[in-house]
Parts: sequence; C-alpha cells; structure tokens
Amino acid sequence: MKFRKKPVVIDAFEWKDKPCFPEGFEGLHPIALINDDEKLEIKTLEGTMTADDGDWIIKGVSGEFYPCKPDIFKLTYELVE
Repeated sequence: MKFRKKPVVIDAFEWKDKPCFPEGFEGLHPIALINDDEKLEIKTLEGTMTADDGDWIIKGVSGEFYPCKPDIFKLTYELVE
C-alpha cells in the first residue's frame, strides 16, 4: 500500500542567532535554551535536539516544537501565500 502525507499548514521560522522567538512561538521558551555555542536546544518527544544556524524551527500540529535541517525543510514544505 502507498500513502500520501496529508497537507498541513505549519508555523516555522529560520533560526539565525535570534535573541527572541517570533509571535506564536512563545511556548517554546520553557522547553528551549540557547547554549554557549549559540545553538538552540529543544526538548522534543524524541529527546533533546539541537538547532544549528540556518535550521528551521517548526511548530507541529499538536503545538510541539522541533528543528528541521534546511534541505529537508525545502523538500517537505512550500510557502503558503
């Protein structure tokens, strides 16, 4: 059997040494911190994940947050106008 991913609109922003999170990502504060290397560490259901400069931070359909590498993001998502 084959399956197609359901179309879902997500909120995301690109991590570029940002000192604060954009609107809609305020809930990320208690579960994420910026470490000494200026990388963002996010507690996810799969464990702590690190976002490097240029990674995308995605807010999932259940309000969870996780990082995504730019090449994967580009292949998976397109901008909603």
